[in-house]
Amino acid sequence: MTQFSSLERNKHVSRMQQEQFDLLVIGGGITGAGIALDASARGLKVALIEKEDFASGTSSKSTKLIHGGLRYLKQLEVQLVREVGQERAIVHKLAPHLVIPEKMLLPFTNGGTFGYWGTSIALKVYDILAGVSGEDQRRMLSKSETMKEEPLLRKDILKGSGLYAEYRTDDARLTIENIKLAAKHGCLSLNYLEANSIVYSNEKRATGINCTDRNSGQTFMIKAKEIINAAGPWVDELRKVDKSLTEKHLFLSKGVHIVVPHKKLPVKHSLYIDAPDGRMIFIIPRLRVTYIGTTDTEYKGDKNEVFANQQDVRYLLDAVNAMLPSCGLVQADVISSWAGLRPLIHEEGKSASEISRKDEIFESPSGLLSIAGGKLTGYRKMAERIVDLVCERIEDTENRNFDNCKTDTLTLGGGPFKNSQEVKDYLRLIKKRVIAFGLPEYFDAYLVYNYGRQSELILDQAVALQSDNPQIDIARAELAFGVKNELILNAADFFNRRTGRLYFNIDSIPLVLDAVLKDMQTFFGWTQEKYDTELKEIESTMEKLSAFTKV
Repeated sequence: MTQFSSLERNKHVSRMQQEQFDLLVIGGGITGAGIALDASARGLKVALIEKEDFASGTSSKSTKLIHGGLRYLKQLEVQLVREVGQERAIVHKLAPHLVIPEKMLLPFTNGGTFGYWGTSIALKVYDILAGVSGEDQRRMLSKSETMKEEPLLRKDILKGSGLYAEYRTDDARLTIENIKLAAKHGCLSLNYLEANSIVYSNEKRATGINCTDRNSGQTFMIKAKEIINAAGPWVDELRKVDKSLTEKHLFLSKGVHIVVPHKKLPVKHSLYIDAPDGRMIFIIPRLRVTYIGTTDTEYKGDKNEVFANQQDVRYLLDAVNAMLPSCGLVQADVISSWAGLRPLIHEEGKSASEISRKDEIFESPSGLLSIAGGKLTGYRKMAERIVDLVCERIEDTENRNFDNCKTDTLTLGGGPFKNSQEVKDYLRLIKKRVIAFGLPEYFDAYLVYNYGRQSELILDQAVALQSDNPQIDIARAELAFGVKNELILNAADFFNRRTGRLYFNIDSIPLVLDAVLKDMQTFFGWTQEKYDTELKEIESTMEKLSAFTKV
């Protein structure tokens, strides 16, 4: 087992320099995390590096659904829909506190994408492909039944709806729990470690990476028998370094989501609605907020600075107001946002929304393996395919045998829970503690859906702090847990990828910010200058997520 503590980071850096690994994974998003877990669980000696924080790219900026991709049926992506549809049930079984059943309402309207029979057939096929049974199977609702389910919908164009099963998640938490479980199987993972160049043997085979520790400035080499490039939107950059970027390359699509208070958009269900241009938009209620997304436009700007602009926001608000006009959303209602890049495989003549979401593996003459494309829901199968290939390579050159993929049976951190009912029972237990401690009631769901059974450790720590403000206590307890167990190094790691506060509870940050930063100063020995820098950076990020440029 490898300790996944920020306080042990220097020891891990030393190990990275001194040891040779069977596999080095470059990229700490959900794809890299899934690969690291699969490979380490099979018995490979694995290292994973990420140039920013884990899940800081695409894997904290999705629609945060483990879903089967209903719209891909329109593109006749039957195999893709079947695979990710079946994966929904597996990932839910592995972490029912992180992958939560969510009924989705799909309205059909005059002139909309789906009619009654089209919706009925599509959802039936969707259920069959995904192996959905029992009460989760789709139900077709009349206009009056639909209005009872969701009275905010525009009545004059509504014809009815389909109600079907999906799953909501937190993509960054899912990524972190995969990496934490990989660490328990011996994987050595480090964030803020940037790959600069590839080291080759005399036979011109990739055998290592020269990298820079962005936390200390130190440069060193990591040696590995096999290297997987799972860098998401940055995959082609490493392929260029390897001189193996062929005619097949990435197409980057920008996806934007905006967040409004739930009282401004008080939907009773998750919705999947038509936008005026024919695309489909999700509206997802989540505790105290409702979020809306996503856009799908080609992106050619700075991959490290991707934010929503006024055009993105206007597009999403127009889509909501066209279907739920009584809400009358305006830009001032938007309290936060996120924008990310989908690393799709370029297809000549196709727009962003038309390109397949299938993943693809690229094999370089140097042996470098690169993987791109795919969907959040399919991360486990993507990992299985490429780790199978790595195992075959090592077995061909060494007298070793590896197990088959076993990640469909490995319970993720925060469990175990047998099913959703156990999660609900645990929620009731945590709610009692939350109320007794003086926290707002929604904190039970916030804690359990982020941390699962780890919530009790955090509450115990919060109670021990015994200050006069429980919200500050719980934030400080979360930080302590994250530093000791989740490799937090800065404020954005905490407020974004570990807790989701930047997106879903941005108003809570000013209350707890000083206390959290002072604790980080104590943990890491920050100077006052470093404290001030972190404060400015998190305040700047909050501004960028809630105030939008024209372009």
